Amino acid sequence: MIGDTALTTQLQEIACRIEQRAKEVGLDFFTTVFEVVDYQQLNEIAAYGGFPTRYPHWRWGMNYEKLSKSYTYGLSVIYEMVINNDPCYAYLLHSNSLVHQKTVMAHVYGHCDFFKNNYWFSKTNRKMLDKMANHATMVRRLIDEVGHDEVESFIDVCLSLENLIDLHDPFKKETPGLDEQQITRMTRGPVAKLASKTYMDDYVNPKDFLDQQRQKSLSLANQSRAFPAEPVRDVLKFLLNHAPISSWQKKILAMIRDEAYYFAPQGQTKILNEGWATYWHSKMMTEMDTRLSASEIVDYCDHYAGVVANHPGQLNPYRLGVELLRHVERRWDRGQFGLEYLDCDDPKVRAEWDTGAGQGREKLFEVRRFHNDVTFIDDFLDEDFCHATKMFLYDMDPRTGKYVITSRDFKSIKQQLMAQISNFGQPIIEVQDANFRNRGELLLVHNHEGVDLQQSFANEVIKNIYQIWKRPVYVTTLVEGSRRRLGFDGSNHSVDKI
Repeated sequence: MIGDTALTTQLQEIACRIEQRAKEVGLDFFTTVFEVVDYQQLNEIAAYGGFPTRYPHWRWGMNYEKLSKSYTYGLSVIYEMVINNDPCYAYLLHSNSLVHQKTVMAHVYGHCDFFKNNYWFSKTNRKMLDKMANHATMVRRLIDEVGHDEVESFIDVCLSLENLIDLHDPFKKETPGLDEQQITRMTRGPVAKLASKTYMDDYVNPKDFLDQQRQKSLSLANQSRAFPAEPVRDVLKFLLNHAPISSWQKKILAMIRDEAYYFAPQGQTKILNEGWATYWHSKMMTEMDTRLSASEIVDYCDHYAGVVANHPGQLNPYRLGVELLRHVERRWDRGQFGLEYLDCDDPKVRAEWDTGAGQGREKLFEVRRFHNDVTFIDDFLDEDFCHATKMFLYDMDPRTGKYVITSRDFKSIKQQLMAQISNFGQPIIEVQDANFRNRGELLLVHNHEGVDLQQSFANEVIKNIYQIWKRPVYVTTLVEGSRRRLGFDGSNHSVDKI
């Protein structure tokens, strides 16, 4: 960072006051450090994925150019950025108005509370700021040792595969299977001998014959044991453990995988996380003593309207998250839960249902603690919410060039939304057989969920996996309802009907 990034005395006072308000409503967060930066510095940090330093790679420069042009032409402005770390670091844009700075600070404390207390962030590295700096040092050292082009090219390969992880792997317990040594020990036990007298045993069952029998047992054990025993969803981990790559390549692949798992919870909770932060900054700016002047209230409302604005054909995570949280709060305040309420089919009775339960705030903290976007939407997005917020399916009308409503059916709307957020809307690929055709070739399988793979992308992915596996790579999928096997043998791509 260049220049003085410390808060002014006025901003320090505001930060302390908002922090106190946040604690009063029950938010719990790590120490939060604010820094003020100009738009160029903020674009640099955003280009690095929110960190002040990353390993050297061309894509950071590409990201920076994109963000700079977007800011220059007034297409978008980054008002804040916060890092999931202990302590949390948040960056404020120097050109923000005072009311925007207050809003951003309140929003940041909502994020920091979510980072610390949400289950899906519980396995993340809370010292990732230091880890990113270590990664940068490691890559620069490898560039000096191996060469810039070799290292950058391999990083390109790994980055194209960074989504091939298992989002639930950090929460699984290891269940190790039998390795080669264990199988060998098992087959070194007694083997079937030919019947003979004791004094003739050395002649009838010589050592070479017994060793041959043990080798047969080992071969049968290997044949009966699939490799891997079950499909492996964490493709990067499988390649890291079994691909014939050099030590420096393993370091790069492990780094990309490590960072992919760090960022995964942010993708898993985008709607809920932004909704939670928006909910609390709205509360603190409008219902608590933040000392807003009349003009600041107008400015805040104008800014808030822009944040939660709805655009046909686009999903606004801020709007969906905060509106669904408020829906949950209203329901639990009015006692609209339990079997009796769920069994009620009369819309008028459901709308007027109010037992005075007053459990809304408690329920919100429970939602924040345990849910991600998929479970949040699945559990709480109901038909009442869909109709109240006018959530429809849109499509482009080719005659007018405008988006038009194509469906008001609740089940279709929810199904499409769930498909859009499950696994970030990306295909699920697993390792099925690492000794395909008994030739050490790698067979992957695509868990088809109604959407075909984009063949051009799939071809590039298996080509890059080949560069790591060093043997032909295949992926089984469905193409227009028919089973196909896409492959790459190091020279040519293939498509086989199976």
